[in-house]
Amino acid sequence: MDIKDFARPFDGAGVSAFLRSLPAAPRLLGLGEARHFVGELGEARNELFRHLVEHEGYRSFALESDCLMGQVVDRYLATGEGDLDEVMERGFSHGFGASPANRELVRWMRAYNAEHGTRLRFFGFDGPLEYWAASPREALTGLYALLDGPLLAAIVSAETLDELLGADERWSNEAAAMDPARSIGRSPEAERLRVIADDLVALLETRTPQLDPAEREQAELYARTAVGLLRYHYWMADASPQRWGRLSALRDAMMAANLRALAAHGPALIYSSNLHLQRDQSVMALGEQSLEWWSAGALVSAALGEQYAFLASALGTLDGDAPAPGTVEALLSGLPWDAALVDARRLAETAGQADRRVTGDFAYFPVDPAQLGRIDGLLFLRRADDLKRLG
Repeated sequence: MDIKDFARPFDGAGVSAFLRSLPAAPRLLGLGEARHFVGELGEARNELFRHLVEHEGYRSFALESDCLMGQVVDRYLATGEGDLDEVMERGFSHGFGASPANRELVRWMRAYNAEHGTRLRFFGFDGPLEYWAASPREALTGLYALLDGPLLAAIVSAETLDELLGADERWSNEAAAMDPARSIGRSPEAERLRVIADDLVALLETRTPQLDPAEREQAELYARTAVGLLRYHYWMADASPQRWGRLSALRDAMMAANLRALAAHGPALIYSSNLHLQRDQSVMALGEQSLEWWSAGALVSAALGEQYAFLASALGTLDGDAPAPGTVEALLSGLPWDAALVDARRLAETAGQADRRVTGDFAYFPVDPAQLGRIDGLLFLRRADDLKRLG
């Protein structure tokens, strides 16, 4: 079987044909990154999103970035108020605000909103964390401010909530990532805040009808984030061998919760690492440990079924490093197009026994031939510096 029989150029017609080949129209279409900060891949993503908006009815985009910071970008898209430089600085985590492709995406989405009656929306779907985590202050106090009534005061007063939270620096201490003893996640204050957060979420669930849709969306985001952060901090203070595996699982669980909420705004394009969006377990070596946890994509796929689709990415020559013969990337390099869309399930029949690519770039996550059957499609760029744009 020739790979060209189930591959097509990466252009508008190819994208639409890929979507029609899926068993159902996805509410969430995940585009995975083989590596962060590859400009050509970001450009391809932007072209894909433009086509999805203009021809497939997509109205939302989500990035592996802080879910609370992402609100800065979404407000800018809605109003145009503020400075784009400041939006890029305050609206992204993980250094993603410095990406030219992300800047161009925000600029284009704002221009689209200014010219059309419909509104494009931007979402971050990662938690406010890296390996360390932020204070739960913004999420807890934001949720508290959206609730009212005598039961609220019975749960906790605003003054007591502020005292329990204390200085934000106690929570965001980066040293706690490597030293559990530096974390306050199991302090008496943190333990009490976990109970308070649970009570506030329960109160929200009983008061949902009194909130308008925008308030409800905001409150539910704060609720998910507060509970998720307090769980994460609790396990940051754990000294057992399970610590890092549990933290990795909790991060992807927070991502999945945000993505399930985002499905209500679908169809949406979501953009993150291949590892986060795949349907299989993520595996990562950490010293002598091998960490395994269910990825956000696996969790979302279990909830949405065929309404979740995963388009992984793979790169051929990257920074002068060509793929070794026998790898999936080497096989795909034989295609006649610089950028191609490939039916990954049919590729599994041809390349399922291929070698997994090994590179000196620890940030590059190659295609795992054993997982091809669990991927809907593959976006392949032959060279990272030679991308053909969508027509």
